[in-house]
Amino acid sequence: MSFKSWRAFLEFSHTVKHKSRYILDDDSKAFLDAVADTCGSRAKVLEKGTVLWRAQNGHDWEEIREGDEVVAEKPSAFSPTRMKPLVDSASEGRANSKGIPCLYLATTANTAMSEVRPWLGSIISAGQFKTIKELKIVDCSIHHGEATHFFFQEPPAEDVIKNVWAFIDNAFSQPTLNNDLRSDYAPTQMIAELFKSLGYDGLAYKSSLSDGYNIALFDLESAKLVNCSVFEAKKVEFSFNEIDNPYFIKDT
Repeated sequence: MSFKSWRAFLEFSHTVKHKSRYILDDDSKAFLDAVADTCGSRAKVLEKGTVLWRAQNGHDWEEIREGDEVVAEKPSAFSPTRMKPLVDSASEGRANSKGIPCLYLATTANTAMSEVRPWLGSIISAGQFKTIKELKIVDCSIHHGEATHFFFQEPPAEDVIKNVWAFIDNAFSQPTLNNDLRSDYAPTQMIAELFKSLGYDGLAYKSSLSDGYNIALFDLESAKLVNCSVFEAKKVEFSFNEIDNPYFIKDT
């Protein structure tokens, strides 16, 4: 089963954000059925023992003693419990709804730390994790960054599938703003939940803040913390693109 239209993700996204999220209409059901039928070609395997990273803004304190006297404190990494999501009070993200925890990891330490958006001088706890078993995930990074096309007429089925998945890949990687509505997460959360229902262990998507990739695992116990340290953000770089023409003020 293929997608009904190259606009299928856009229509699904609009519906679950603004119309109906829990009782799906026929078009939304058909879209998810098509995702289920076409995601198999994107299946990847993370081998047991794969090294991944997770970061949290902040740190604990370690006392420095001289004899029995505490003379100073120094930053130390968060505890193992603090480095994993809360089981019964999970905040929502790209791949999980509020209250349903998901283990967000990254392929590199820099990617993990970039994803928490530290400011200059921030201290970050960053932990190295290893997967405890072979994991099957869906790769949602294949068409990241590719231009999505708008068609006046429906293209061939192969192009429809590629275009819809490009929209999906870019939606998972789209950077969020502080004023973003939480409903903006709904389309990717529902797709991630579909992957989970199909037996996948998680998904991968491109980071918008670093060169690496993010890995979202549905089972919090599928990777274990093996070490953790503290890092200080020493340099923050921005890159800007002008998105409109400037206006000019005429001399009077």
